[in-house]
Amino acid sequence: MADTTTAAGLVVQQWDERFFEEYVRSSRFARYMGADDNAVIHIKENLTKKPGDRITFALVHDLSGSGVTGNAVLEGNEEALDTRSHAVTVNVARHGVVVTELEEQKSAVSLRDAARARLKGWALKQLRGDIITALGSIDGVAFAAATATQKNTWLTNNADRVLFGAAAANRVAGNHAGSLLNVDNAADTLSPGMISLAKRLAQAASPAIRPVTANEDEEWFVLFAQPRAFRDLKNHADMLAANRDAMQRGKDNPMFTGGDLIWDGVIVKEVPEIGFLAGAGAGGIDIAPNYLCGAQSLGLAWAQRTRTITQENDYEFRHGVAVQEIRGVEKLRFGTGIADTDAPRDHGVFTLFTAGVADA
Repeated sequence: MADTTTAAGLVVQQWDERFFEEYVRSSRFARYMGADDNAVIHIKENLTKKPGDRITFALVHDLSGSGVTGNAVLEGNEEALDTRSHAVTVNVARHGVVVTELEEQKSAVSLRDAARARLKGWALKQLRGDIITALGSIDGVAFAAATATQKNTWLTNNADRVLFGAAAANRVAGNHAGSLLNVDNAADTLSPGMISLAKRLAQAASPAIRPVTANEDEEWFVLFAQPRAFRDLKNHADMLAANRDAMQRGKDNPMFTGGDLIWDGVIVKEVPEIGFLAGAGAGGIDIAPNYLCGAQSLGLAWAQRTRTITQENDYEFRHGVAVQEIRGVEKLRFGTGIADTDAPRDHGVFTLFTAGVADA
């Protein structure tokens, strides 16, 4: 009787598929990813089975017209759909490790298992970093690399999608650096009131930033908070009272777990890797950038899922394995002119700059 064995190539494919799924699920942003336009991070994999270097995300804004009632004629009073698009460019990301324990690493699959933790950790770090960079990007340019002119243009185009501290009046029209100088450590630390203000401004923006819908009719925003800002929010009297009086009792209360906070339909998630803007605020204080996100804030495009390649050298003593994927992640933007690229605005991200001074 002959036993059925799985072909070596299929074993590797199954391993790669499992690795990809586990690595994506382990991301701090995984719960906010999805394959439809109701996700904060909209995922598309259109290029996994065909060539190309970019994936286009369709952006369709909500209808704003009032329609007709009664016997009024609808024909001729229809409303045109406001449709836009954003193309996310993909690129290769890869890295490798070498394992020299020859006796333990004889087969390709066991070598992949040996390198699993290191490769997964690297892939997670890269994806997390790219998402954070995209959240803070200025019209597709990383914040740290953007010029003052680019930041000023971005501020002009996104005037209804950014808040400096606790008051809308802190924004200096067309002057990003000048607006940051109006943020101080007295009134402009992250607070529940500031979150509610940012949410109202996001809802009132044109077009409005669309919340994520859950359980049929629940509407939520997610605030990815810089650690120093999260610290100030967690210690704010109103937040302490809310956790003490309205949240569950016991060890699972956020006061003890340090987990996500909730306020006014906004889930506040601390992201330790979000950096601060050194000395950019009033009196040279550090500024913390925070990102209030609705649906389709980012687009994550995969042209090639994660796969592994093995290699042997040095007379089969050094066993190497590399991980490779082709993807791109960008903040989705829509043009406000005739073309999708004219005076672009951030589609689902509302940026909130708060005080972010270091611990004493």
